Amino acid sequence: MDKKKKVVYQLDTPYSTVSWPSIAPEDQETILEILCTLLEPLGQHRARYVQPSKGQRETKRKRKTAKEGSQELVPPVPDISSHIDVGLTTVTRRLQEMASTPQGTNSSPENRLSGQETSRSSYSIIFVARSGQPNILNGHLPQMVAVASKSNPGQTPIRLVGLSKSCGDRLSKSLCIPRVSCIGLHEGAPNSKALIEFTRQHVAPIELQWLQEAKQAEYRGTNINAIETFIGSKKQNSHRQPIP
Repeated sequence: MDKKKKVVYQLDTPYSTVSWPSIAPEDQETILEILCTLLEPLGQHRARYVQPSKGQRETKRKRKTAKEGSQELVPPVPDISSHIDVGLTTVTRRLQEMASTPQGTNSSPENRLSGQETSRSSYSIIFVARSGQPNILNGHLPQMVAVASKSNPGQTPIRLVGLSKSCGDRLSKSLCIPRVSCIGLHEGAPNSKALIEFTRQHVAPIELQWLQEAKQAEYRGTNINAIETFIGSKKQNSHRQPIP
């Protein structure tokens, strides 16, 4: 039985869409290698001195054992810990703060101090393990990164690096945590100069063309996409009346 053709219509925005920056596979491998080297001290510290939680009973037992015996001295967490954010939610919230508090809007001492704090905690690079995740989870990042960079014109635009699933597994191993979906690297992080320079040379900043198009205040009709598809035999027969 021949399949019947059908045209499906979809509404789309008339403005230019924001796409992820393209990265060559060899450049992605180099970026991943440098990033894992940067994060390994933090993962080693976590593996050696941070024990996974096993519930309240286990915590009480450890407290009792610690009182009876001597505790091992725990060294401080590596400095890189205070210069990275791990997790999609944490990075998204920080980008929202950067976009809503642009620098240079007020010259009062209070705002200048706030601007200095923003400058110290701004992102230089954001790494996202895209493979294996639905687009609805991380599809907002290109626009948020572009807006956050545009809100702080005095700083170098933030670079957004999309990584494959295998890269995400290596990051999880480097940080010694079960899963890594997103990492935000702050500006001025220790030992990050080589990583930042290489990434800025090989990953282009995100351009927000639709924002410039919207400022022109010109009427743009809604795009209507016509997609030709086929109806299967089951779908065709589903509209028939049941035989009494």
